[in-house]
Amino acid sequence: MSFLQLIASTAQQVAEAISAVLGVETEIVDHEYTIIAGTGKYRSLVGQKDYEAVFPESPYLYSTVLRTGRSFIVEDAARDFIYGPNPLGEMCEICCPIILEQKTIGVIGLIAFNQQQKDHMLQQKETWHSFLTHMAGLLADSVIARQSYDSLQVTNQLLSTVIESISHGIIYVDESATIVHCNSRACALTGQPRDRLVGRNISAIWPETPVLQVLQSGRGYIDREEYYNNGRRITHLLVSCQPILLSTRPVGAVITFRDMAEVRQLAFRLTDSQYDLSFAHIIGSSKTIRAVKELAMQVARSSSSILITGESGTGKELFARAIHFASPRRNKPFVIVNCGAIPETLLESELFGYEEGAFTGAKKGGRPGKFELANGGTIFLDEIGDLPLHLQVKLLHVLQRRQIERLGGNKVIPVDVRVIAATNRDLEAMCHSGEFREDLYYRLSVIPLQVPPLHERKEDIPELMQYFLEKYTQLLEKNISGFSPAVVELFRQYHWPGNVRELENSVEYAVNMERSAEITLQSVPPRLLTWSRQQAGQVANPHRLMEYNLPNRIKQLEKEIIQEVAQQISRGQISLHRAPEILGVSRATFYRKLKEHGMLLHNQKPV
Repeated sequence: MSFLQLIASTAQQVAEAISAVLGVETEIVDHEYTIIAGTGKYRSLVGQKDYEAVFPESPYLYSTVLRTGRSFIVEDAARDFIYGPNPLGEMCEICCPIILEQKTIGVIGLIAFNQQQKDHMLQQKETWHSFLTHMAGLLADSVIARQSYDSLQVTNQLLSTVIESISHGIIYVDESATIVHCNSRACALTGQPRDRLVGRNISAIWPETPVLQVLQSGRGYIDREEYYNNGRRITHLLVSCQPILLSTRPVGAVITFRDMAEVRQLAFRLTDSQYDLSFAHIIGSSKTIRAVKELAMQVARSSSSILITGESGTGKELFARAIHFASPRRNKPFVIVNCGAIPETLLESELFGYEEGAFTGAKKGGRPGKFELANGGTIFLDEIGDLPLHLQVKLLHVLQRRQIERLGGNKVIPVDVRVIAATNRDLEAMCHSGEFREDLYYRLSVIPLQVPPLHERKEDIPELMQYFLEKYTQLLEKNISGFSPAVVELFRQYHWPGNVRELENSVEYAVNMERSAEITLQSVPPRLLTWSRQQAGQVANPHRLMEYNLPNRIKQLEKEIIQEVAQQISRGQISLHRAPEILGVSRATFYRKLKEHGMLLHNQKPV
C-alpha cells in the first residue's frame, strides 16, 4: 500500500472540495500511477491505473513529474507532446508533485475539460498553481498525520484550509442542511459571526433556498442569482451549490456565493470579448423591447443566420452576445469582427486567415482567420453594410459551403460557425443600388431582428437611467442615490438620436460632474440643456405660433414629411426604392426635393 492509499478517503474529500470550489476536475495519483482520488471522469477510475502506467519511462506528464519533482502547466493538452495520449478529452492541466521527505510520492492535478474551464484556469493559473502546491503539501502532511492523529481532524484541517483560501463565501452543510463549516467571507456576506452560523439550518439563514433541493436530488447548480431578505435589507447573491455524494447519495453540499454588486463591478472592469451575457442584461420592460427579446430567445436555439438591424447605439451587439450565450454554442467562441473598422486591405486576412508567404510581412506559419477561431461557436459581423463587394462574394461562398480557404492557400478548411450580422444601413436599398449582393442579403437575413430606437420605447428610460447610475457610481466610487424629478423629465422628453449609448454616456457624464447625493440639471451634458432651452423657446416664441405665410408653411410641411421618410429609410423601416411611391412623386422629383431641402440619406453621396 502506497503512502497516499493510507489517506485515500481524505484525498477524495479534498479532491471533491477543490472541484466544487474551483469548478474544474481534480485527479490524485500515487507513485505507482494508481488513481487514489478523482472527480468527474476520474471518479469512476479511482483504484485503477492511470494510462501512463503503461509507459513508466516515457517523457509524458506524470512520469516526468514523478521523476523530476517539478510542477507543470499544460496550456494545450491536445498539442503539447508531454501530455501524451488524451483518451478522456482533457484540454488543459496544472499539476504538482506531492513530496514527502524529499521523495515524490504522487501527483495532484487540476484538469479542464471545456473551453470555459480552460479560460478560467489560464486566467488564474499562477494563483491556482500556488494553491495546488499548497494542497500538495497538505496531502503530504496528512500522510504523516495519519499515523498519529485522527483522520477526521486531518480532513477538517484540509477542508478549512481550502475554503479559507478562497475569496468567495463558502458554507458546507451536512445531509440535514445543518451548517457544519463556513469561511470568514461567508460570515462577512451573511452578517453573522461564525458561532451564529455553525449548527443552524441553512433555511434559517436563507429561507426557501434551492440548496434544500440539491440535498434531495443530488444535482447542483452554478451561478444562480438569489435574493434573501433578512429583515434589514435584501441581499442579492450569485450562488453555486455542488453536492457531496457518497456513491450516489447526497451526504452534504458545498455552497459558494458572492455579492452581486461585486460581481457586476468586476464584470464592468472586464474588457475581454468573451464575457458572458444573457437577455437579462438587456435592460427594458416595454412591450416593444420585450417582443424583440422574446423573438431573439426563440431563435437562439437554432443555427440559422440572423441579421440585426437598428440605429447606432441601440444595442445590436448586446443582442448578438445574448443570442450566442443562450444557444447550444454558449461554451464555444464568440468572435466579433467590425467590418467598418478594419482597413479593406486587411479585412480578408482577418476574416479568412492567411498562409505563410501570402504577402509581404505575413507571419511565419500563417495565421487563422476569425472564421477558424469561431469554429463551433458564433461569429458576429458588425457593420456588415461596409463589407466590400469582392469580400461579399467570398463570404457568400463560406455561408453556402461551410468552408474557408486562407489567403494565399489552396487548402479547404471546414468550419461550423453560426453567423450573426448587424447594420444600421438599409441593405435592401443597397441591393437595389448595387452596393450589396442580393444573394448574400438573403443568406444573412434568414431571421431578421429589428432593434427599436430608444425614442420608440421611452418607458424604458427610467429603468436604463437607474441601471447606468448603479454601474458608474460603483466604478467611480461615488455615493449618488438617484435623479431629481427635473432630470428624469428631461431624459424622458429628449429624443436620444444616439439611443441607449448616448443615454449611458449622459449618465456617466452626470455621475462624474455631480457633487451631491442626487443627479441634478446642473450635472447633465450641456447639449441636453441646450436642447431643453430650445424646446422651451419654440413654445414661448409668438412669432413661430403666428406664422401664417402660406407658401412658407407649405414648404416647411413638405420638408418635415420628406425628412420623416428619410429617417425611416435610414432606420431600415422602408426601402429607398419605395419612398417616391409612398410620397406619390416620381423618383426624379424625390431626389430633387432631397437636394432642395439639403438632406442626405445615410452613407449616400450628395444628390
